[in-house]
Amino acid sequence: MTRFSRMLAATAAAAVMGAFSVAQAGNLSVQIVDASGKPVRDAVVTFSPAGGGAGASAKSGPYVMAQKNIKFAPFVLAVPQGATVSFPNQDRVNHHVYSFSPAQPFQLPLYGTGQTRSVKFEHTGTIALGCNIHDSMSAYIRVVDAPYFATTGEDGKIVLKDVPAGGGILGVWQPLMDTSTHAVAQNFTMGSGDAAQTVAVKVHAMAPMAGMY
Repeated sequence: MTRFSRMLAATAAAAVMGAFSVAQAGNLSVQIVDASGKPVRDAVVTFSPAGGGAGASAKSGPYVMAQKNIKFAPFVLAVPQGATVSFPNQDRVNHHVYSFSPAQPFQLPLYGTGQTRSVKFEHTGTIALGCNIHDSMSAYIRVVDAPYFATTGEDGKIVLKDVPAGGGILGVWQPLMDTSTHAVAQNFTMGSGDAAQTVAVKVHAMAPMAGMY
């Protein structure tokens, strides 16, 4: 076989392997419900394949936790480990954002409308947020090291795209979940195509106090 023929054969083989790899990936649809079957919003769903790998969700952002109408928006923000989150003040009043969470305590001293501060989150875990001026404000940043993650909306559903076939750990975290870590995890095997899974969790009616998570 000539060198050119070998190159053609190698190229063809790579194309076939690439097509096979794509065929072995699928979308994983997950719905989170409570004990009565109602959708649970603000749940962070993760999937960590046994073989590792970087998923489509492991992107650079931008990640934003805004202050608007004397609230944080969104209530739950999931970010990959090492992400930088911006905290723009979109209100007409000043805010002082803080967290006492062990994963990464920080303070963003008083700043006004139209101003932005940012924090890089180096460690995985849960960051409970509060405002030193407005006690009613609370929110959570969930820092994950899973390559696939998303946060449920009103319907309790998410879709993780291009998840590779094979086993892994499917995790669910929600700030009101009735477990010691506010999280549950289970083994899950992804097939060669799309898959769907429903996870039932027990949640509290009342949220923990801001900043005390």
